[in-house]
Amino acid sequence: MTLVLLVGIAMAVAFPNLPDISDLSDYRPKLPMRIFSAEGTLIGEFGEERRQLTPIRDIPKVMKDAVLAIEDARFYEHGGVDYKGILRAALANLGRIKSQGASTITMQVARNVYLTSEKTYTRKIYEILLTFKLEHLLTKDQILEIYMNQIFLGNRAYGFAAAAEAYFGKSLQDITVSEAAMLAGLPKAPSAYNPINNPKRARSRQLYIIERMLENGFITAEQADAAKREPLKVKSNSDNTGVHAEYAAETARQLMFAQYGEDTYTRGLNVYTTLSTTQQDTAYKALRRGIMNYERRQVYRGPELFASLPSDQQAMDDVIDEVLQEHPDNGDVMAAVVLAASTKKIQAIRQNGEIIEITGEGLKPAQSGLSDKAAANIRIRRGAVIRVVQTPKKAWEITQLPEVEGAFVALDPRNGAIKALVGGFDFEKNKFNHVTQAWRQPGSSFKPFIYSAALESGVTPATIVNDGPMFFDAGVTGGQPWEPKNYDGKFEGPMTMRRGLAKSKNMVSIRILQTVGAQNAQDWVTRFGFDADKHPAYLTMALGAGSVTPMQMASAYSVFANGGYRVNPWLISRVTDQRGKVLTQTPTPALDESMRTIAARNAFIMGSLLQEVTRSGTAASAQATLKRPDLYGKTGTTNDSMDAWFAGYQPTLTAITWIGYDTPRKLGSRETGGGLSLPVWIEFMAQALKNVPVMEYSVPAGVNNLGGEWFYEEYAGNAGITNLGLNDGSDPGKPLIIPLPAADEKNKILDLFR
Repeated sequence: MTLVLLVGIAMAVAFPNLPDISDLSDYRPKLPMRIFSAEGTLIGEFGEERRQLTPIRDIPKVMKDAVLAIEDARFYEHGGVDYKGILRAALANLGRIKSQGASTITMQVARNVYLTSEKTYTRKIYEILLTFKLEHLLTKDQILEIYMNQIFLGNRAYGFAAAAEAYFGKSLQDITVSEAAMLAGLPKAPSAYNPINNPKRARSRQLYIIERMLENGFITAEQADAAKREPLKVKSNSDNTGVHAEYAAETARQLMFAQYGEDTYTRGLNVYTTLSTTQQDTAYKALRRGIMNYERRQVYRGPELFASLPSDQQAMDDVIDEVLQEHPDNGDVMAAVVLAASTKKIQAIRQNGEIIEITGEGLKPAQSGLSDKAAANIRIRRGAVIRVVQTPKKAWEITQLPEVEGAFVALDPRNGAIKALVGGFDFEKNKFNHVTQAWRQPGSSFKPFIYSAALESGVTPATIVNDGPMFFDAGVTGGQPWEPKNYDGKFEGPMTMRRGLAKSKNMVSIRILQTVGAQNAQDWVTRFGFDADKHPAYLTMALGAGSVTPMQMASAYSVFANGGYRVNPWLISRVTDQRGKVLTQTPTPALDESMRTIAARNAFIMGSLLQEVTRSGTAASAQATLKRPDLYGKTGTTNDSMDAWFAGYQPTLTAITWIGYDTPRKLGSRETGGGLSLPVWIEFMAQALKNVPVMEYSVPAGVNNLGGEWFYEEYAGNAGITNLGLNDGSDPGKPLIIPLPAADEKNKILDLFR
């Protein structure tokens, strides 16, 4: 009697101190921000807790049944407290033995939301009182909904929807009986029953839960047998079978944080981007392949680490596990520990326990590391941590993580929507976004903007320009004497401006810039979005000696692609809250004359010149490989081959590729934009332009075609620049401007120099 009285007094004292639970009637837990592609594919998640708020009506019955079977089979029958369970828990606490888990689901909600897990009588009293309040305020379905969204299930997953994605890579709606039983075992001890880290214990508990589901009539005997036999495909920590869009997701995160602050990570924002899932995936794979192809041509730098492997098998396995956790796989560039090595064969073990053999051609990239004369830090031997890739023929090849970096960005030139963005080889390895943050010299890929300015200065595609030697003394340069060269060191003499761009002749570009005037050209390039101060008004501008980002180049080339309009790249199309209510929406911009930055005829003729580059010039492999004529672009290789570019477009898609070292250094004497970056662009376009019909630009007003060449109409019969640098030779850097002959005579003159 005295005990009952004391309990009653304790409850009376405790009840007023219980927390207010009225907010649970409108349950709003901390929800991470989730980033999606345009098609709705998840590409990123930011927040302390990985959670997907799922209404009880959307939680599949099999998942609810599995949870009820193991946690609280009489949930819909009792009033929130299992009195027998309370007595058992009290006896367990007194005897200091392990509790058998008497807490009901309602009690777990009370503890998880408002209380600690401390096992004291005071906390238990508060838990019981809070349970009564919950049962009085909320319906059973509301309580179960909170539980199934709030509970921590390991692997940063809160709630069963997030756990289904974390452990099985699938939607909760697609969960099987076997998978539901595995997930239902996690609340008791998320670490101990984690199917990734403790598969045996997780399997044992899964089988027990399947039996409990059968005993409670939730499944039939046939379903139970099938569930026990079903093989489960559990994601490993290194698995990432989704779309690799880490750089784009991080960009979206920064934009959201600027708008919402710290609430960005807790209010359950759903951010939908303009990214195309297919194009993003293609861009990621193409850039990585291009970089790894370059890496195969580099000197082997040696293993990443040397581990001492014990002779005892168990001890050796432990060392290998520890080493490979510190050196995880990087996508398809996998880590392995060498077990044995000779000049003819390497035997190594991967993180999943697979033992692989590398022989023949697969050894070539690291042949220097297999020599007996190799330096200690280079030589491949037992315990060495190496990188391997699997070839298309399923053979193994040794490789190394690249030091070189790259960037790829694609956007729709008609509205600026970003379709693909890959800011580097690997986000975990280097989070610096080379698309938006890397200021690099564009080299010859900048020449089209100088040529565009030249069209407004009277130069035409048929103007003859001397590809001859040039020399500028210190009095002209204001510094060191300058004697520019072509990439191949050769001069081909007079050629048309069209041919000069196609073959990327530096002398031709310099003479054209002399005609335009460096200051005029500097002003002109700002029309494309370039910063004037990044492109000093010197003749070196003709060779792309300024600084640009790949994103700037994408926007600039889009001006040619869309007929002369300046479009701003954009990434986020709409933002909703966790319930789907639209918070902000970006309407797709439409081109109008207020956005025009160059004349339509200028863009058209530049398109004709850039099409020639992909047909017969330094990027001729583009049309030859893709078998379509509507491709336009320009290669770019900077001085000493420190940067390799390809910038190009099709009327519906602009794409830019850049490859180089973060700390600029030579890529190699034979490495060019056409050899390094163009193949990446071609691989991307091959997929992106599938089922896209060939498109042809309509001829704008103010343009005439004479003898197969395009001219501004005012130069058809009046005056214009017919040649540059073809004077008496006394001043090869001085352009010669003469009246343009009549059309029939002009064609004869031009033919003479072709």
